Amino acid sequence: MPLRDDGFMISEETPTGDFLAGRMLIAMPGIDDPRFERAVILMCAHSSEHAMGITVNMPVDGLNLPDLFQRLGVESPTRLPDRPVLQGGPVERERGFVLHTDDYAVPESTLHVGEGVSLTATREVLQAMADQDRRPRCATLALGCANWSSGQLEREIRDNIWLACEPDEALIFDDDHDTKWERALAKIGVRVEQLSFQAGRA
Repeated sequence: MPLRDDGFMISEETPTGDFLAGRMLIAMPGIDDPRFERAVILMCAHSSEHAMGITVNMPVDGLNLPDLFQRLGVESPTRLPDRPVLQGGPVERERGFVLHTDDYAVPESTLHVGEGVSLTATREVLQAMADQDRRPRCATLALGCANWSSGQLEREIRDNIWLACEPDEALIFDDDHDTKWERALAKIGVRVEQLSFQAGRA
């Protein structure tokens, strides 16, 4: 994907093979990094060189879509839903990343993540979200992302830091953030009380 640097950027190549793009990571209890405690992360890109994902269950305290759009100077002819902005991860926290259904795309900028889900991080997607006639059916906006260097995520999975599950639309897009971790675990048949609280270091 070509590099876009217009203040709202994403540049990732589409992974192939048995990588985890399009799946969700679930943080194990005892993860030695408070930034990822009980995190549920949609993996957007994963190759032999790099991995990148967006945390979907950690709202930014006191920041919602109307507030952020006002700060960014994005005008909306209709009232925006009073949805929280998410903490997508500790990397590039000043940049916005929009996960959305694939009924919307920006040519040369939208990254296909998985079945029915895409990622766009250019200003055009904000303008579309503000327009009732152009907005994707479902969308969530996150500030920042989670990145891993070559081999890092694979090592963390071997160290039992992460589990993985298939996504669903509710896990990605609904606002019941307090239950997403438990719901993600339930998708792979795991109850919280079954988990060991001895995980490796992130």
